[in-house]
Amino acid sequence: MGRPTRREFLKRSAALGATFAIAAAPGRVMGANDTIHVGVAGIHGRGMAHADAFARMDGVQVSHLIDPDSNLFKSRADRLEKKHGHRPTCVQDIRRALEDKHLDAVSIASCNHWHSLITVWACQAGKDVYVEKPCSHNVFEGRQCVEAARKYKRIVQHGTQRRSGGGWKKARDIAAGKHGKLLLVRGGSYRVRKGIGFAKPEPVPAGLDFDVWLGPAPKQPFHRNLVHYKWHWFWDTGNGDIGNNGVHHTDAARWLVPNATHPRRILSVGGRFLWHDQGETPNLQIALYDYGDVKLLFEVTDLKPHLRKGRPSLVFDKNAKAEPIEVKTPPDVRSPIGERGPGGDIFKNFIACVRSRKPEDLDAHILEGHYSSSLCHLANISYRLGTDVPFNKQTKALGDDKEVAATFEWIADVLKANDYKLDEGTYRLGRPLEFDPDKERFVGDDEANKLLTRPYRARFVVPEKV
Repeated sequence: MGRPTRREFLKRSAALGATFAIAAAPGRVMGANDTIHVGVAGIHGRGMAHADAFARMDGVQVSHLIDPDSNLFKSRADRLEKKHGHRPTCVQDIRRALEDKHLDAVSIASCNHWHSLITVWACQAGKDVYVEKPCSHNVFEGRQCVEAARKYKRIVQHGTQRRSGGGWKKARDIAAGKHGKLLLVRGGSYRVRKGIGFAKPEPVPAGLDFDVWLGPAPKQPFHRNLVHYKWHWFWDTGNGDIGNNGVHHTDAARWLVPNATHPRRILSVGGRFLWHDQGETPNLQIALYDYGDVKLLFEVTDLKPHLRKGRPSLVFDKNAKAEPIEVKTPPDVRSPIGERGPGGDIFKNFIACVRSRKPEDLDAHILEGHYSSSLCHLANISYRLGTDVPFNKQTKALGDDKEVAATFEWIADVLKANDYKLDEGTYRLGRPLEFDPDKERFVGDDEANKLLTRPYRARFVVPEKV
C-alpha cells in the first residue's frame, strides 16, 4: 500500500479515537495586496457579526463557515453571498477547515469550551486567530493559547473590543498614575435574563454533530438547554455571565490597575436565585480580587432591578499625589499606557497585524485576554468551592472595607426588590483563595488547583505541550 494522504490519516485517526494533533505548519507569506482568507467558527450568533466585519474589508474574504450544526449553513451562506458576493465553504468540523492550505486565519465565536482548543490547533496549522472572549474555559487553557501563539509565531487577538474603543485614553492615563494613587476599581456586568426551565434528554436533531459540538466537554445526552445559547449556564460548557458578557468589563477594569496580571487573593459570593431551573452558574455574583495596593470589585447580575446608581467606579487615595508609574510589558505585547495599534476597530487591527506580522501592534493581545479571562475562572473556582450559608450569618471573610460591604449589601437589595425573603434564604460564600501569579497555581489548595484545568475527551485534548 502507498503512503496515506494527510486527509486519509486524519480520518483513520479519528475513527480509532486517537488524540487529534496537527503537524506544525508555516503560515502563508502574504504580500500587501494578497487576499486574506478567514474561516469563522461558530455561526449561530456572534459569529455572523465576525463574518460581516471581515467580509466588508478590502482584501479579506470569508472563505469558510464552521459549525457542528449544518442546519445553519444555507441561511448563513446565502446571507454572505447576497451581502458580499462570495459563497463560503461550510464544514461541521474545524479540523477539515484547518487542512486547507489557502485558509489564513480563523475567527472563533464558538462555545467557550471550544475556544482554546481551536486556537491551539489553528496556531499549530499555521493560521492566525481572532478568538472571542473568554479565550479559555479554564486557566490552564488560556496559558496554552499564549504559548501556542508564541511558539508558532502566530497573530492571536482577543475579542475584548474595548481595547480598541474610544475610552482607551482615560484607561491609559489611570494605569499610568496620572489621576492619582488608585485604591479600588469597581466593574460590573448588568443584564436582565430569565430562567431556562428544565429540558429533558432527547435524540440528537438531524444535521447536528453533537459529538463535535461537545468536543472537550464530558460526554452527555443532548438536550435543548445546551444547543445553541444556554450552554453558558452549565459548568461543562460555559462560565456563567461573569465569563460571558463580564469578561469585557473585567478586562476594562483590570486595565486600570497598574501592572495587573493575576490577583493575589480571590473571593466570590453569590447564588442562583429565584429561577429554580436547570442552570448551574450564579445569576447574582460578586468577586473580590486583591492586587496588593489595589482591589478590584466586580458585580454580576441577571436580575432586575440593577440598583447600581450612586456607587463610585474608582476610588483614589485623596492624600497621595499623582505620580508616574513604571509599566512593565513583554516585548511582544502593546503597553497598556501606549497608543492603540493600527487599523481602527478590533477586527481591522487584527487584519493589520496579520499583514505586518507584528503581535506588539495588537490592541488585545492573547496574553491580555488570558489574564482577563482568568479573572472569571478564579472567581468561579472560589464560588464552586464555597458553602451555602444563611443571609443572617455574619462572616469576616469579606473584611471590613466599606466598599466591599456596600457591594454585599447590593446583593441583598437586589433580592429584596424581587420579594426574596432573605431570612429564609441562603447564599454561596466562596472559599477565600490565595494565588501565585507567576506559577499560576493556588497556594496550599489542591482542590482548587484541580479546577484550573479539566479532564478532556480523547480527540479533543488541550495539550500539555503545544
